[in-house]
Amino acid sequence: MSESQAGAARPVGVFDSGVGGLSILKALRAQLPAESFVYLADAGFAPYGERGDAFVIERTRAVVRKLRDEHAIKALVIACNTATAAAVHLVRTEHPDLPLVGVEPALKPAVALSRTGRIGVMATRGTVESTKLRALHDSLKDQAEFVLQPCDGLADAIQNHDLARVRALCEQYTRAMGAFGNEAGKIDTLVLGCTHYAFAWDTLQALVGADIGLIETGEPVGRQTRRLLGAAGQLRPGDMPGHTTLLTTGSQEALEAAAQRWLGL
Repeated sequence: MSESQAGAARPVGVFDSGVGGLSILKALRAQLPAESFVYLADAGFAPYGERGDAFVIERTRAVVRKLRDEHAIKALVIACNTATAAAVHLVRTEHPDLPLVGVEPALKPAVALSRTGRIGVMATRGTVESTKLRALHDSLKDQAEFVLQPCDGLADAIQNHDLARVRALCEQYTRAMGAFGNEAGKIDTLVLGCTHYAFAWDTLQALVGADIGLIETGEPVGRQTRRLLGAAGQLRPGDMPGHTTLLTTGSQEALEAAAQRWLGL
């Protein structure tokens, strides 16, 4: 095996504070079926969304070191909005040789989709209050009106598969955002600004109405990862499917149950 072939055979690292990033992993596996992935859920230190930036930066650095040192990843997807907002710029600086994809709430696609110009954004408090989201919001505020809703506890409820609490919190936060609909002045597009929230998709759609557009980030992250791997000559050749390794700093049983429930792994 040549050096380039050996490099291409290495796995892609995918990292989240918990099980939410499985929604990103699902999209990655669909778009890059030949690739192998190492997914690390930092559940022993979750939730990130209600912690300060310093804590999230420390954990992100530790996870990146582990994935590089112990699993020789060839690229990294930070499948966590909070970690992306707090630490992606530092990871890029400290690991300039590592192809890196972060996630951010899909405000730009929402602007293109919305007809009323009023867009809801559900995210963790850490993401809502981040400099990165604020800058993105400010760059688009002349094109649409955004209702930014911090959703304390929702990622944790999804993480723990507490369905009653998930529904109660979804009801609470969608109600707090105001009226949904296709009439002027109403929210017609809802951005899911945390990767966990994709697993509450059906609940949210039922609450806001079938005609309200919901947007999450899995598919564009998959496309960007494919583009970066191709540019680096690191796409794994062949038709054989890759394998997926699941790691966690929390309960391995809980992670595997979530992967089976949502990804069929």
